[in-house]
Amino acid sequence: MTQLFPIKEKPALSPYKKGDVLVLFGELFSRGYANGLVEEAERRGMTIVRATVGRREKDGSLRALTAEETANIPQPFINVPLEAGFDMEPAANGVTPCDQLSGIKLGEWENAKLDWKAIDESQKAGVERFKKNTDLFVKELEKHIPAGANVLFAHLMAGGVPRTKIVMPILNRVCKGTGDRHVGSQVLMDSEIGQFCLRNFKEVTAETFKHLVEISAPLRKKLEASGSHVSYTAYGYHGTEVLIKNDYKWQTYTCYFQGWAKMALEDYSTAFAKTGVHCCVYNCPEILTNSSSVFQGVEVSLYPLVAAIHKDAGDKKHGEQVLKQCQELLKDGVTFEQIKAYTDEYLTNPLTLEFTKYAQWPQHTRQDQMEYMLKSSDYLFDLHKDQKNLITAVLSEVVFKSCGYVMLHDSWTPKSPVAWLGHDIVARCM
Repeated sequence: MTQLFPIKEKPALSPYKKGDVLVLFGELFSRGYANGLVEEAERRGMTIVRATVGRREKDGSLRALTAEETANIPQPFINVPLEAGFDMEPAANGVTPCDQLSGIKLGEWENAKLDWKAIDESQKAGVERFKKNTDLFVKELEKHIPAGANVLFAHLMAGGVPRTKIVMPILNRVCKGTGDRHVGSQVLMDSEIGQFCLRNFKEVTAETFKHLVEISAPLRKKLEASGSHVSYTAYGYHGTEVLIKNDYKWQTYTCYFQGWAKMALEDYSTAFAKTGVHCCVYNCPEILTNSSSVFQGVEVSLYPLVAAIHKDAGDKKHGEQVLKQCQELLKDGVTFEQIKAYTDEYLTNPLTLEFTKYAQWPQHTRQDQMEYMLKSSDYLFDLHKDQKNLITAVLSEVVFKSCGYVMLHDSWTPKSPVAWLGHDIVARCM
């Protein structure tokens, strides 16, 4: 994509109504973007069809959830394991990619060599398993769609970090390492382990969207032929607009190692839209999630939302409540003006701007840039009474609720197959 498509106007209510169906393609976890979409759909009286990625046994085999595990999941729920990726998929010789990585020591990962023929076999087997299970899921789904219901598919698949001991310490050095512990993202990308990670990310984040749209095509055509409306949404990240010196400007987190997979996801949405499919990848603002903790510094761009709420909150009373909640978490004497001045300086610093080039996204890291970002993150953490109780948690909830509203109502007929939600629309949709 060479052009930014930010949604600036609060979407009017879409025709989704009671009895229509929101299909969660992927598992819903707490403290994530999709919770906002679910809340908005429930407000409209829609039926939520839930899914699971399944669970792995000690021997590595993938299974559906047990009766005990499903006891608290609201119905309807389709218990077909939709785990994507191939890191734990055995090749013809019985060895998984994770097995290949299991003996590698931290001092030798850069030069580690992988058996790519076996990885190709694992990837092929993983894709076949995923497509077969998606087919089962869609067949089961049809039973939960009443006659005349409109359907919105929400693609929730993301991630794909290989589940083996060596990868997290490497990612920690890439995302949090300073001094001698710093590893540049290009160094990881150039290694065979990095190449494998990128391939697994793409499989989980992008290819799953392609499989969903293609495998659900017969059902979609059948529903549309009977007068129902079908749309698809997916969650992207490709930087976002935040308030910088009183203007909404695009900025980004570097290095977002999953960015290449998110670009592939955007490409699929663009291609499907050209064939008449209602679909959109919504690039949402940075939030603090259970899975984003490794990416320290991503949350720095969330602090300016305080200023956006103050300036543009659609519901002033709600805005004041959120700001009061945030103020109570800050140390005595810390002001929002102080935070805004600090983030303005950070986001306009020449070092930050060098790594905030839209046309070059996603960019790789450099040690001085990463150390500046991490130092800025630490400074902002230190303004809180309790570093485990941050205003970014409060602001994240505002983001995912507003994004849920925009995505549900824009998705009926998206104006573009790829869209950006900035802090301005987040504030307006509070």
